Amino acid sequence: MIHPSYTELMKALNHDVESGEAPVVNSRYSVVIATARRARQIISGDEPLISNVEGKKPLSIAIEELYTGKVKIVGEDEENKES
Repeated sequence: MIHPSYTELMKALNHDVESGEAPVVNSRYSVVIATARRARQIISGDEPLISNVEGKKPLSIAIEELYTGKVKIVGEDEENKES
């Protein structure tokens, strides 16, 4: 089993959202896509943003990065503003 659970991960990703605002992540699909994308980045050579990654698989590293806030999920509209 992967730790943290989807529920815990979604709570951690949405912890900065004030009441009345739309959550950053509102579906498990968003979490799966974000972690898969980050895991592919790690596989292709990006350095992990957490310590103690020895023996961990890229997906586990990506999940821990999201859970600890080292990586943020941004919407497509925010992504386009940064470009």
